[in-house]
Amino acid sequence: MTKKIAILTSGGDAPGMNACIRAIVLVCERSGFDVFGYKRGYNGLLKQEYTKLCAAKVHNLAQRGGTILHSARCLEFKEDVSGQQAADNLQALGIDTLFVIGGDGSFRGAQHLGRFWDGQIIGLPGTIDNDIAGTDATIGYFTAIETAVESVDKVRDTADAFERIFLVEVMGRHAGFLGLNGALASAADYVILPELFENEDSTLGDILDQLGERREQRGDVSYIIILAENVWPAGIADLAEKIEARTKTEVRPVILGHVQRGGSPVSQDRLLALKLGAYAATLVGKPVTGVMIGEQNGQAVAVPLSSTWATNKPLDTLSVETMRLLMNNRYA
Repeated sequence: MTKKIAILTSGGDAPGMNACIRAIVLVCERSGFDVFGYKRGYNGLLKQEYTKLCAAKVHNLAQRGGTILHSARCLEFKEDVSGQQAADNLQALGIDTLFVIGGDGSFRGAQHLGRFWDGQIIGLPGTIDNDIAGTDATIGYFTAIETAVESVDKVRDTADAFERIFLVEVMGRHAGFLGLNGALASAADYVILPELFENEDSTLGDILDQLGERREQRGDVSYIIILAENVWPAGIADLAEKIEARTKTEVRPVILGHVQRGGSPVSQDRLLALKLGAYAATLVGKPVTGVMIGEQNGQAVAVPLSSTWATNKPLDTLSVETMRLLMNNRYA
């Protein structure tokens, strides 16, 4: 009997999801499997909304941002009745293997589904936040860094023109990977990260001390601060007001927001997505389930879904040390 495969993309979209879908479809189709795509994440699974996928439908898909299957949050999927409904729908369609492309919330949903459905479940890490433990990088992360860096470069031009202070908020939810590497690559002057933030007073003191040193050395200069979202208690506007009041210098806050999720995936994300998707497809029918397929040190790994959120993924030591060296040992 021909095996039936289903794919869904869930949670925040990430550049490279389409490339991952393409890889799964091509490998599965060449193995003689039927492939279906559920629309809008777990919402489509609950409503039995799906489309048949084939090589023709994923032609020229690797370079497209977003996800052709669309994505959405599904709070109701935490409930047992939803888990059972999803299992019934998969059973009715005759699905053997379900691929879930998303972040930790999507993986929690996949594990929840496994309580009610005995089919094969395989997760693939798709999130710009890079906050999934068990994989060196997540699909979409590299493109988000590139988008942030391009934006900060443009902010720097106007900051230099007016010798202003700019605050640039990047995404990352509760992880500082985007903030750290975006700040390094864009040569920002200061960065505020959730992993290293202590309190408002010490952070403001560091910023004012460093800015004072810069002005003593070079006179009035532009100054760029990268702020990871959800770190400053009262938000970016409050931080801007506090710095402006203490420096008597115009401070402009810029929130990059969801622009970081968009755009064509850069080569690193395309390669990661294609490698992980293709490898995951080779596991169809094998005695492995309830895992995420990631990459560690250039090798594909299968990590239990629960391990992907059990611990906080640490910032890499070399990047943190580089930040300290390049930013005059002042960081938050």
